[in-house]
Amino acid sequence: MNEIELLREWDADAAPLTDAARARARFRLHQAMRAPTAPAAVPGVGRRPLLRIAVAGVAAAAVTATVVISQDTGEYAPGTRTVSAATVLRGAAAEALRTEKPLAPRDDQFIYTKEVIERRPVAGGPVKKYVDESWSSVDGSKKSYVSELGHKQWVPPAQKGEYSWPPREWSKVKKLPLDPARLTIVLRESGTKPDFGRRTRADEWPRIQFYLSGLLGGPVLPKGLRSAAFEALAAVPGVEVLPRRTEFAGHTAVGVRYVGPPGTPWADGGRLLLFDAKTYRYLGLRERVTEKGTTHAYDQSQYIVADGVVDRVFQRP
Repeated sequence: MNEIELLREWDADAAPLTDAARARARFRLHQAMRAPTAPAAVPGVGRRPLLRIAVAGVAAAAVTATVVISQDTGEYAPGTRTVSAATVLRGAAAEALRTEKPLAPRDDQFIYTKEVIERRPVAGGPVKKYVDESWSSVDGSKKSYVSELGHKQWVPPAQKGEYSWPPREWSKVKKLPLDPARLTIVLRESGTKPDFGRRTRADEWPRIQFYLSGLLGGPVLPKGLRSAAFEALAAVPGVEVLPRRTEFAGHTAVGVRYVGPPGTPWADGGRLLLFDAKTYRYLGLRERVTEKGTTHAYDQSQYIVADGVVDRVFQRP
């Protein structure tokens, strides 16, 4: 009997686990496997009993109400051990499953977002703060009302052949796979028929991480898709965690960035995704931007403070 058959026959006499519980259990098991030291071997215990104990431990972890992600306090000092980007992103995936609000918006509704953007001039000076509220048509057939850096405007309905990322239409977002590996391949192919049997080339990862980061910026996503995107991003080569913590939107945060190959737009790792240092909940992003038509550079932070689905423009959840 192999390990998979043993898992099928094992019964904890418990109710089936929820998706969030399974994600938390996987995360706890992943952390345990990555522990710096392993427990001493127990003489006389074979592989099957050990596997049985490990599965029981996962089940026990899955039914706990909360998961302790990190015991560290304060900033990370250079050269000291820190968490990996994969650990942070998989923790974010579990947290997304735990906290997401299942939504099934109708085509005639609007997705509401309230986003805060703060711009700090690199050359020095006062911080500019914008609070943008937007209402986007669920199916793209109606006019949307969008605010960006305080500039408010009506956006016409989506036109045939028009492309945006993430897709404006909820029906297109719902078609994205919830399996992280399949999601990666679908984004890699950029609308063509996915070849699930082909290995991803090194030159394709920059585009994949760009699409994943953009997808994660969406305020409202189908159930399970945000978690899948975090899991997929954790497998992208070049994703790394910054060695020091930072303050962001009232939280002590861990930063994750993608550093691409030399010569690509992402070679400098300029966009930073930020996560709560204790729960790994996604907080928002920070990046350096240049004002259009000028040489004025800013360190820009942006984060969503409210979102939801409403029936009409200017209505709030």
